[in-house]
Amino acid sequence: MNGIRVGIAGFGAIGQSVARSLDAGAVPGLSLAAVAVRDPRRHAAFEWKGQAPLFTTLDGLEPLCDVVVECAPAAVFEQAVRPMLQAGKKVVVLSSGALLSHPDLIELARAKHGQILVPSGAILGLDALTAAAEGQIHAVTMITRKPVRGLLGAPYLETHGIDISGITEPTLVFRGSPREAAVGFPANLNVAVSVSLAGIGPERTTLEIWADPKLERNIHRVEVDSDSASFSMEIQNIPSENPKTGRITAQSVLAVLRKLNGPLRVGT
Repeated sequence: MNGIRVGIAGFGAIGQSVARSLDAGAVPGLSLAAVAVRDPRRHAAFEWKGQAPLFTTLDGLEPLCDVVVECAPAAVFEQAVRPMLQAGKKVVVLSSGALLSHPDLIELARAKHGQILVPSGAILGLDALTAAAEGQIHAVTMITRKPVRGLLGAPYLETHGIDISGITEPTLVFRGSPREAAVGFPANLNVAVSVSLAGIGPERTTLEIWADPKLERNIHRVEVDSDSASFSMEIQNIPSENPKTGRITAQSVLAVLRKLNGPLRVGT
């Protein structure tokens, strides 16, 4: 594939980071064609190094692009993704938690020969998990530790009356499945859903979420027991401008886009 037109749905910290990299020519053969925002007029003066992409709304994105990077609020996930899949195109999905609420989109991709690509984002080891899933995985446990500011405002905490603003020690705030966490922590735990989709599913995966006032970085640890290997992995992410998102997330999007037409692909 040459001359791939990339669109971005959402222009927050991740969207802007990916856009600036594509604008600078970071991925040969790909061009930034359009960016979907709520009000295109607000961004008309945004400065670009190369040819400025078209700012449009979500409804106008699909005809302009061959692949779309979805980094929009979960509330507009379907609006960003469905038109691309209906047209048999590719979507790079960062709001993987929203996939659990829209399983029909996977069937749509299958029927229309489109494709949903879920990048590693702020987690590691999805290649090992998908390989292990070709056999039998007995258990997957993910333990997430985050600075307090990265969890403030999560619906689960508000619904259950959990106040972490004044804690002085690491505090377990959730233990359950990624499916439950996708609803209670929509801005935080897409990584847990990605782990579950790569492994044994969102019901059988166990997730713990800890708030730690002493942390400055997000820490994710994944422990896997399978018939082919037992392994554990841990990553400490440097937050981006948005404390709920790791800086490596935008870089993982670029890595996925690079594989679309790269001469060498490394990893499962």
